[in-house]
Amino acid sequence: MADQEQLTRRELIQISAAAAAVAVGAQHGAEGESVEKFFSQDEFAMLDELTDLIIPTDDHSPGARAAGVAAYLDRRLAESIEDERKQQWHAGLKRVDALAREMQGVPFMKATPEQRVAVLARISRNEQSPQTPEERFFVELKFSTADAYYSSKIGIHQEMEYKGNVLLPEFVGYEVR
Repeated sequence: MADQEQLTRRELIQISAAAAAVAVGAQHGAEGESVEKFFSQDEFAMLDELTDLIIPTDDHSPGARAAGVAAYLDRRLAESIEDERKQQWHAGLKRVDALAREMQGVPFMKATPEQRVAVLARISRNEQSPQTPEERFFVELKFSTADAYYSSKIGIHQEMEYKGNVLLPEFVGYEVR
């Protein structure tokens, strides 16, 4: 291969970084994406609402909805080969909806924002030692929501304010003797 056709180390790194960025973008999807792959349209809407209640938009950064958490979870479950895990997600959403009907007299998505928070508070109350199927589902939902959010561009760069690898002019830490 002639010298002109060889990639420099810098060009190779730039190409690799671009490919990684495309992969992460594809993994998390475009903002506002709502093409369901695993969940029904109603389940997806409910999941999107639940994840946004867990990580809402605040003054510091956008929430789970803006980060595409529901779409990410939808794709991950669609790709999963674990049928039991898939069934647990469908059943968990049904249980949350049934609990909303029991507590509020309406399906979760027809409840007021305050009523939705009350349902979420109920299923999260024994987070450290979940007893009911709804409480166990909440633990999985919260973990998956946080995992998806903090691996998204919004979670990493806006919430965590990660700047990437930067050169420190001076290491501020302990002196080793």
